[in-house]
Amino acid sequence: MTIIVQTPRFVIRNFEPTEEDTYLSLFEDEHVTQHLPKRSLQENKAIFQTALIDYAEGKTLGRWGIFNNGDDDFIGVCLLRNYYYQPGKVELGYVLNKKYWGKGIASEMAHIMVAYGFTHTDAHEIIAVTTLENTGSQKVLKNAGLKRMANFKRDGEELAYFRIEKLAYS
Repeated sequence: MTIIVQTPRFVIRNFEPTEEDTYLSLFEDEHVTQHLPKRSLQENKAIFQTALIDYAEGKTLGRWGIFNNGDDDFIGVCLLRNYYYQPGKVELGYVLNKKYWGKGIASEMAHIMVAYGFTHTDAHEIIAVTTLENTGSQKVLKNAGLKRMANFKRDGEELAYFRIEKLAYS
């Protein structure tokens, strides 16, 4: 198993092939998914399988599991990926199980992922988008040093847009 980072509270690591059901369980809670793009079970399974392929190919960007450092409980998922809508930028994304909301884990993870993105890729800018109503994630992104910019339209939906440039990161 490849560990991306380990903190006193959690581990960010590659998923194991046997953890597909663990991954899929995250998308069963409507509170957790209310701000995510709507995806079918088959689409989520395909995303998980793509993550496994990316690991095997040694890709730097990807989708990783976040697990509690004490008991290996599944906290959620984080990702860094090329931002399809604006080439040359890397997108930060994440989703956590509801029982881990409000504990500072998302903010800590976001700081770590920004640092990882700037030190392990040639990205000059990391961006993130949220629904306009997702003020919790907007606070997380601001805490991680991303700046709110003008709203962004993607697939007809207006989204809050955040960015941090490598030059501004310290």
